[in-house]
Amino acid sequence: MTKNLPSPLPSAISSLVESPWKTLKKKEIYDNAWIRVQEDDVIRPDGKPGTYTTVSYKNKAIGVLPIDEQGNTYLVGQYRYPLDLYSWEIPEGGCPQGEDPLAAAMRELKEETGLTAAKYEVLGRSYLSNSVSDEEATYYLATGLTEGEAEPEGTEELALRKVPFSKALEMVASGEITDALSILAIYAYAQRLNG
Repeated sequence: MTKNLPSPLPSAISSLVESPWKTLKKKEIYDNAWIRVQEDDVIRPDGKPGTYTTVSYKNKAIGVLPIDEQGNTYLVGQYRYPLDLYSWEIPEGGCPQGEDPLAAAMRELKEETGLTAAKYEVLGRSYLSNSVSDEEATYYLATGLTEGEAEPEGTEELALRKVPFSKALEMVASGEITDALSILAIYAYAQRLNG
């Protein structure tokens, strides 16, 4: 069934919209330090019984788009094990429960690039795959940059690439950058530049 609702749906209105799903039973089927997988017995919007499996993340995703005074940004290249591919991305990482997202952004920027920033601004917040998970992301613009030494984690083998922001935008448009958090941050900043 399709309902005519304002688009985009403002968050104040979305809290008033009644769920068309009915949850009968919730069952945790997997849990580790990073995720929890839950399988729910449900009544679907069409009235038929079904199963809905969801993944809950224990960390929030954090992304940082660093922009220097010349309009360049810094991209991090790394191999992404789940996808079995090499990926160019903005600096990003996890924010454990209870940690301030800004502190996590500052840590990730320093860890992956060696950069520190004098100013951080929230570019946006998003859910990264809302049909199957609750993974929430906050992405920041970082300016007033100072270079330093990167401090990658043991699971990271990183390459750093400094490019004009226009090049990063081209990399998104051409499909060279495919990471969702990077695309969100780059397009949000491009929109800001274009007013």
